[in-house]
Amino acid sequence: MVSAMSVLNAHHLSKVVTTSDDVLAILHDISFSIERGESVAITGSSGSGKSTLLSLLAGLDLPSSGNVSLMGQDLSSLNEDGRAQLRAKQVGFVFQSFQLLTHLTALENVMLPAELAGMPDPKLAAEHWLERVGLSGRFKSFPKTLSGGEQQRVALARAFITQPAILFADEPTGSLDETSGKQVIELLFELNEANHSTLILVTHDPALASRCQRQLQLQGGRLL
Repeated sequence: MVSAMSVLNAHHLSKVVTTSDDVLAILHDISFSIERGESVAITGSSGSGKSTLLSLLAGLDLPSSGNVSLMGQDLSSLNEDGRAQLRAKQVGFVFQSFQLLTHLTALENVMLPAELAGMPDPKLAAEHWLERVGLSGRFKSFPKTLSGGEQQRVALARAFITQPAILFADEPTGSLDETSGKQVIELLFELNEANHSTLILVTHDPALASRCQRQLQLQGGRLL
């Protein structure tokens, strides 16, 4: 059911890919909606289609059939540039592999989405968000000099700098030790609540999934 409060609607999504010797169905007829301010975990075993679904929801990939509406925009009706512009204004990302640019400092990595979104004074905003995640002394540090937990904190600051309506997090603690992972998750939920974002979190960790208000479980590319 679609409500006026929905920020994301998935309607009969399917994804099929053709390999050299087979046709592989990754997702089958998936429909759901997510409302403003909700925190939702997408769960399932490895290979169940979680990351593929996240890519479709964020408009990083297009479905074979069905459609996604993000912030009232049908993603299939937008070209690649249009989808990128929508993400720049409305969406933040946190990935398992951090996805920091190695030749940029922590400050420059955080500034980048603010610059792309045309925000005033991105440097001041980046400094503010690095302070929020406890990295006020690491502005000039390059990613290779930071621990995994520190790199993910930079990624969190980068994700929140544009104050996104929706935050997508794909296995955000997958590359971290237990202690760093717990710290990052506490920070993620704290920042998300303060920013009033809608959180869509891919995880295979039941404890992490239980922190969300709702869980969507995938099995074999189908929504249970």
